[in-house]
Parts: sequence; structure tokens; C-alpha cells
Amino acid sequence: MSMQISFSNLETFIKEGAGFLAKGPIALVFAEDEAELDTTLRHHQQLGFHRVIGFMPSAFSLAADLVDTVVRVNYDVRGEEALSKAVNAVIDKAQGQWLYYCFNAEYLFYPFCETRVVGEMLAFHTEERRDAMLTYVVDLYAGDLDSYPSAVSLDSAFIDRSGYYALARPDAANHNHPKERQLDFFGGLRWRYEEHIPVPRRKIDRIALFRAQPGLRLREDHTFNDEEYNTFACPWHNNITASICSFRTAKALKRNPGSTFDIHSFKWHNSVPFEWHSRQLLDLGLMEPGQWF
Repeated sequence: MSMQISFSNLETFIKEGAGFLAKGPIALVFAEDEAELDTTLRHHQQLGFHRVIGFMPSAFSLAADLVDTVVRVNYDVRGEEALSKAVNAVIDKAQGQWLYYCFNAEYLFYPFCETRVVGEMLAFHTEERRDAMLTYVVDLYAGDLDSYPSAVSLDSAFIDRSGYYALARPDAANHNHPKERQLDFFGGLRWRYEEHIPVPRRKIDRIALFRAQPGLRLREDHTFNDEEYNTFACPWHNNITASICSFRTAKALKRNPGSTFDIHSFKWHNSVPFEWHSRQLLDLGLMEPGQWF
């Protein structure tokens, strides 16, 4: 028996869809366009998220297997502060649950994700008294833009193997002293093509996995109003980090009239084929297992 699980807008979902938020971990996928939307939703289902919720315009279509398994919320993802508004509304209804958010054509990888479901990793992270996990947004891009003018291709995806760096995060409330256990991370296409990227959008760090708590608020810069959530590690040792492998920046650079004609290929001497495996990301230092083996 197929059950249509869709809601006409965010308000209706928050009011009537509480049952879908009662058990985690829950993945929230925001569809800015239809590029690889189905594969994004399936990828996160396969990682073991208890529920995958897609926020997307009503005109977008889903594959038949996803219509019956993905909770769909009609939503304009491109509206002002659309991301934080939706995530924060879910936070208020999903207290205590682990949440994750990403956009279409973005794929979460964490250490050993080929053999361990996301709930196992989050159970370990919880035991370490952590309520949030740092993820790095690692840019993916098609190797041949003539064949793939949108820069999106799962079969011929490349990543940068180097060129990532971190800077201290200044605390405006404390004479711009560096914040403790917080860094701003840079690299990938946002670094290589920074002249086309507004300064606030150049960072590649995102606290994409976190536990909903009373009063918690996601800000538009992908940080939270609880400073401990924004830290990359606890005071006594390093914690697990994860990667979100994302075509989003490449897509935007090729779609934007100000940059598309300047870019004939995203490949450079540090491009390597993406292997779609956590081992490659661990080897490149784009995530770490912490104490989890």
C-alpha cells in the first residue's frame, strides 16, 4: 500500500507532521534545483537515516521509489533565510533527535560509512558527550565541462586533493581574540575562484550533524547560537569529523553569468578522480575518525 507523504507547506508540516520527527537520525534535504535530487535522497536513505525529508518546490518530480519513502514538503528553498527558517522550525519539533541538513547534489561521507550506519556513528559521538559534528563541504566537479556543462557528473567527478587550510575564528565580542576550538576552513573551488564568491560564502565548514535542543538556532552562516556546537573537538581530544561531497559550488559557478565564461575546466594539477569512498577522504585528511575505529 502506497502512502503519499507530502505536505503543502512548511507550516502544515510542522503542525501535522510531528510523527515524522519523533525518531532520528533525520536528514533534511533542500532542493535548489533538480540536479541529482533522486540520488541525493537515496544516498542518505542508504546511510541509515531513520527519515529523509525533502524540501522542494511543488513542480519538482521524484522517482516512484522515493514518492513512497521520502517525506516531501513543498517549499521555496531560494527564499530569504529559507534554510535557517526551515531547520529551526524542525529543531523546535524534534527535541533530542539528531538532525542533518544538506542540499541536492550533496552526499554525506563519514569514516567507515560503507559498513556502518549513521546511527552507530552518532551513538559513539553522543557517548563522547558531543551534540554536534563538524563537516567539511568538499567540492565535486565534472572533469569535462563540454560533456557536462552543468558541472555535475557522478561518473566523472573530481575533487581537489590539496589546497585546504584553516584560520583562527575571531571573536568580535572579545576584542577579536580567536575563539576556542573553532576555526574557519577554506579550500576547493571557493578558494580557487574566490573572486566570484562573496566573502561570507567562502568558508567550507558546516555543522551539518547536530542534536536538537531547546532554544537552539541555526544561523545563515552555518553556525549555531550555542558556541559549543561550533567547535571541531571537545577539550580533551579530537572527535569524528565528516565530509559533504558537493557539486553545489561548481553548479553555481557554471550557472552564474559572471563566472561561467571565465571557466573552461575546473581541473588543475591537484585534481583527482573522486572514488566515492570514505577511505579516499580519510587519506586526504578531509575527515578523521577521532577515537572511533
